[in-house]
Amino acid sequence: MKLRFLGKNSTPGDSPTLYASDQGTYVVQGWRVLDQSGLGRLTIPEGHTAVEVPPELFEHLTKDGARSGELKRIEPPVMLTTEQGTLILQGPRMIDPEALSQMRMPDYETCIEVPKSSILALTEESRGSDHQRTTG
Repeated sequence: MKLRFLGKNSTPGDSPTLYASDQGTYVVQGWRVLDQSGLGRLTIPEGHTAVEVPPELFEHLTKDGARSGELKRIEPPVMLTTEQGTLILQGPRMIDPEALSQMRMPDYETCIEVPKSSILALTEESRGSDHQRTTG
């Protein structure tokens, strides 16, 4: 799998990153979710994991042709909004060796692969009531 770097939101020591793949997916690299109160609210299937990223990371969607990078809904793969305003996403753990070889990932980060359509749908206006879940 080939990745195309879209952007990152960095502070010293932190580097959530967004990539577009040649498979019609986005690869979201973020902080490993270690907060048990957040993890306890998720059902994470075998082969999946959760990552935490700042919402500003999705501003880079415009570099992949999206009209907006502002998420307007909190729906899967975005599972929770933390008290700090970061997002917890859940999806299949990235295991493709070719893709992983193109990334620089510290031990405290991991990444997931999600369909582009599931992320882009979150940038559209809600078609019904929006139930935002938060961690406590």
